[in-house]
Amino acid sequence: MTRFSALTALRTGLAALLLFSATFAQAQTWPTRSLRLVIPFAPGGGTDILARVIAPKLSEVLGQQVVVENKPGASSIIGSQIVVQAAPDGYTLMMVDSSIYVNPGLRTELPYNTMKDLTPIVHMAVAPVILVVHPSVPAQTLAELIALGKAKPESLLYGSGGNGSSPHMAGELFNIASGIAITHVPYKGTGEALSSVLAGQVPLTYSGISSVRQAVEAGRLRALALTGTQRNAALPNVPTFAESGLPSVDCSSHWGLLGPAGMPPEVVAKLNAAVNQVLADPAIKERVTALGYDVAGGPPAAYTKLLTTEIEKWRQVIKTAGIKAN
Repeated sequence: MTRFSALTALRTGLAALLLFSATFAQAQTWPTRSLRLVIPFAPGGGTDILARVIAPKLSEVLGQQVVVENKPGASSIIGSQIVVQAAPDGYTLMMVDSSIYVNPGLRTELPYNTMKDLTPIVHMAVAPVILVVHPSVPAQTLAELIALGKAKPESLLYGSGGNGSSPHMAGELFNIASGIAITHVPYKGTGEALSSVLAGQVPLTYSGISSVRQAVEAGRLRALALTGTQRNAALPNVPTFAESGLPSVDCSSHWGLLGPAGMPPEVVAKLNAAVNQVLADPAIKERVTALGYDVAGGPPAAYTKLLTTEIEKWRQVIKTAGIKAN
């Protein structure tokens, strides 16, 4: 090696060391300013509500304000792209629901690679999806609904918030598992689909418990089954799909925190620990549970594994059912 090349190598090494030291020091002092939490949905939805429950306590734990920003559009793609393009310094984050599982298999125009362009930080919450029917439907149990679907398939329709929405995916998974073909009726939003079922215009839909609990308790809807490994305390008389003989209908909704790719591991670890601390707080747990969610938590690796598994699962459902985005 010549003297010149040796000096060049030394300078390159020193530059790399300085860059690493600066990055490490920044990670050690992080955060030094407010954080931006992007919600890729409109205000008032499940993700937005959950974020606004958690953000104030997270601000307290981190010692910096966590500012919630709604960036809706294109089934979470617009907000997600904002985070993908942000600096990977831990100051721009995103909270998203199960749409992050569905989009890779549903949307060929997705402008980013979910697993390569985002950093999974923590799985935050999970909530069951519940199958409800209008009282006029002559089925008191899931088995009776399946029998009705086989005997009179033309009599059953289910509403959803649009192609690729959580109720749509739940409906197609149920169709595959049960061997029947309930026809999908897409609406412009889940609220519109639920209103249609309440009015008796469409026989059934899939929803979160918090959206239908009052109607079920008042007898305006009949709940036949819900996802998850156990019954939910909010509606303890409703059996799970597994109890009803369809354990493969596992389409619970999940929420998690992600950031841009390339975030310093130390910052990811700090964020993960902070969110887990928030989720373990008894007051937060009580509020989250009252909204129909179960707190999750865990290390980044667990959320990464969940993302990988769910993306592949829904990719297969989309392919089998021939689902198109539009």
